[in-house]
Amino acid sequence: MKIACNKVYKTFNEKRLVLMTIQLKEELKTLDQKHFLHPTTSIEQQQTQGPAAIFTEGKGIYLKDLEGKSYIDGMSSLWNVNVGHGREEIAEVAKEQMATLAFSSCFASFSNEPAIRLATKIASLTPGDLNTVFFTSGGSESNDTAIKLARHYWLLKGQPERQKIISRTQSYHGVAMGATNATGIQAFRNFTNSPAPDFHYVYNQSVRDLREMIEALGPETVAAFISEPIQGAGGVNIPPEDYFKEVRNLCDEYGILFIADEVITGFGRTGKWFGMEHYGVVPDMMSFAKGVSSGYAQLGGVVISEKIHETYCQLSKGTLMHGYTYSGHALACQVGLKNIDILERELLIENAASMGEAMLAGFKALQEKYSFIGSVRTIGLLGAIELVKNRETGELFETAISPIFVQETMKRGLILRTVTYEQDTVVFAPPLILSKAELNEMLRILDETFEFVRKTIIVKD
Repeated sequence: MKIACNKVYKTFNEKRLVLMTIQLKEELKTLDQKHFLHPTTSIEQQQTQGPAAIFTEGKGIYLKDLEGKSYIDGMSSLWNVNVGHGREEIAEVAKEQMATLAFSSCFASFSNEPAIRLATKIASLTPGDLNTVFFTSGGSESNDTAIKLARHYWLLKGQPERQKIISRTQSYHGVAMGATNATGIQAFRNFTNSPAPDFHYVYNQSVRDLREMIEALGPETVAAFISEPIQGAGGVNIPPEDYFKEVRNLCDEYGILFIADEVITGFGRTGKWFGMEHYGVVPDMMSFAKGVSSGYAQLGGVVISEKIHETYCQLSKGTLMHGYTYSGHALACQVGLKNIDILERELLIENAASMGEAMLAGFKALQEKYSFIGSVRTIGLLGAIELVKNRETGELFETAISPIFVQETMKRGLILRTVTYEQDTVVFAPPLILSKAELNEMLRILDETFEFVRKTIIVKD
């Protein structure tokens, strides 16, 4: 009798919990639609369907939603949770730093030890003579800063006409005003219909196009060339092996500064500390964010060369009229230090390199199985699978398949992202802690989803 009562009680509580969860979800959905304007989101979709998921917990490579369903975070949320979710040691150092000194201004030469230590640590990791760090709160701010610092450099050098910034098609550099205008994806620049002057774009794989653009504009008017080592939001586009060496030589020939946007690729994502290391090239500036703190605190920055820093030190006579309230934020910098410690201690960059090779092998096996998979590519744990109607010609489907595909992978417990700017691509960026067993589970879900697409869309067509 007692056992029967316990079963009834348990069933009652389970039903009560389900009801409470449904009520909470509906409450949050309504509040979300009314009060939360989401970044890079279809407003129509949000207002019609509400949040795609309301996450409540993260652990390792997994996220858990309000209803208790677990998902593999195949994108490290936004290319950034490199050390995985739920790191208690990061939480502990954050708590300690917050209780000691959460924030103090770094304006007017004020400083704090975490900012000094992190700048020093980053300088020890970056290639060549990239040795001085300006801190920001994120990637867009970092690229805005790099653009302004480049133009300021030329002002100090007595060449104020050097204002123009050249970037690549399919590039993404952020959504602050300067960063938006440097972005080579037209849709982002169309958002406000107010493009800034002095931004120009060249084909993303052609050094010849870059030379022709420089000569057409006049080298004496060009401040900098900015590029991601591997284009992320543009579709994980990996350049030809010698592309950046030729770019470096071209910038040197014309005296143009070279800015590497390492916001996505930095801090181990590609299997090296920084993406440019794959090409043996040292830029004049390097912007970073995302992986420096793995998303545990808002943090970014720009590392500048000794040449640029020395010019500032020698020629600047007034105040550097650029800075953010949270530049050198003590709490964020302490989190960054602990995050880098984890990357080093657990050999996560080495793991990204080896697991990236395994991920590519898995992608190629899927490519052999499904005729509508086009190009597959990875560099470290940064990858892409293209979907095509005709593999030989590269012809795309009339309606993009990738948005449907990622909806289906999410139903099966895997979060991915699509790129549909003149392509139909699924992109991948799992946490650098990814194990072989976890990768196999990702590949199993991909296989199952590709089979679903084949049966319900491809064969049907």
